[in-house]
Amino acid sequence: MDSILNVVVRSLCVYLFMVIAIRVFGKNQLSQLNAGDVVLLLLISNAVQNAMVGPDTSLQGGLIAALVLFAANFILKRLMFSNPSFESFMEDDPVILVRDGVAIQQALNKVKITKEELEEAIREHGIDGIKNVKLSILEVDGNISVVSEDEESKQTHYSRIKRKNKRKYH
Repeated sequence: MDSILNVVVRSLCVYLFMVIAIRVFGKNQLSQLNAGDVVLLLLISNAVQNAMVGPDTSLQGGLIAALVLFAANFILKRLMFSNPSFESFMEDDPVILVRDGVAIQQALNKVKITKEELEEAIREHGIDGIKNVKLSILEVDGNISVVSEDEESKQTHYSRIKRKNKRKYH
């Protein structure tokens, strides 16, 4: 029983460390990982595996560690859902990049997106330029949403495309 408690405590410590590290070093890139992010994730998982299970390399120890990680993640998500201030701490707010056809340079600088990258994202939405964008937002998950207005019908269109390369910001 002592070894089970040891695995539980170690797993919780590693989980909390990883949550804090992701918050400090940026998290919006996690929904789509590039090659460097995958390598980092694999190396981190290998580095912390022994820290979680210690000398207990049994099937039982691995399953307990996984169960603790799932439970900790479930609790964290519930806390974020029920406590807006905690959610605000864990998640960055969306950032408006374009309003009424004008790019907001201060916002682009904050999230480290160049005007060329913004224009590329807008073209991916089927819009031919920033001037035709009513509103563009960098969402909390790192995707760029675009709201445009069709000049002929004056109808508003919304589209959202998953970005291949997310930008880190905090």
